[in-house]
Amino acid sequence: MKKFTVALLQLTPTGNQSGNLEKGIEACRSAKERGADLALFPEMWNIGYHFPSENIREGLRDAAIDADGDFIKAFQAEAAALNMAIGVTYLERWVDLPRNALTVIDRFGNRVLTYAKVHTCDFDNEVYLTSGDDFYVADLHTEGGEIKIGAMICYDREFPESARVLMLKGAEVILVPNACPIEINRESQLRARAFENMVGVAMANYAGGKVDCNGHSQAYDGMAYGEIVSGNFGARDMLIVRADEAEGIYMAEFDIETLRAYRKREVWGNAYRKPHTYSLLTHPSGV
Repeated sequence: MKKFTVALLQLTPTGNQSGNLEKGIEACRSAKERGADLALFPEMWNIGYHFPSENIREGLRDAAIDADGDFIKAFQAEAAALNMAIGVTYLERWVDLPRNALTVIDRFGNRVLTYAKVHTCDFDNEVYLTSGDDFYVADLHTEGGEIKIGAMICYDREFPESARVLMLKGAEVILVPNACPIEINRESQLRARAFENMVGVAMANYAGGKVDCNGHSQAYDGMAYGEIVSGNFGARDMLIVRADEAEGIYMAEFDIETLRAYRKREVWGNAYRKPHTYSLLTHPSGV
């Protein structure tokens, strides 16, 4: 596989699920016209990452949808019609409290990965959500070949363990739906996750204008040094694309063939880890 192109759908929600469905479908069609292999939505697209101001617990339960419900099926049908993968995000109905979820649909319309946000923002309204319990990697078949993809959602990126687990499971590109203001520190987190794991990172955020969001969707290719990339020694900028605040579709093209060669010869990722010294990382108390 040579190239993998992700369309970062930096959108503004419409205020209701039916409007978001219609707008989302149109965005996917535009992404396909621009050559995307996968279109990625910002976090919890079906409700526009909106929390009720009152009766939050009941309101979220009422707004949640099934992973195999009509909203997701509409994107499955669209993915098959477009011959393009779609990473759609939503508030997923769950046993008790809903989950903040992403489902990746392949170009044949099959659901190949469903991930629920592990690091929910329990200091805020996400305390009313059910956290995911693991990180997953899936094989995604594109017109150019197979690629291994993983996912982490928004606050997950602030924990190095999220991307580390995905790298160890074989992820080559990590999809990151987002809903928060992006500034230098959060950009640094994304850049660090790409560098330390030698993985591509693609983040889609809501456009400026949505409360507490400011666009700046971005992607990093995971290759921090340049000999194998460009023939030049020394550090290089891993940034592929960084959007401004405007609503739009921003394209991130990953050179997968070169990334695979880079991962085989460079010293980050899993090359020289010493897991026997890391036992404290999994101790519940952290001491």
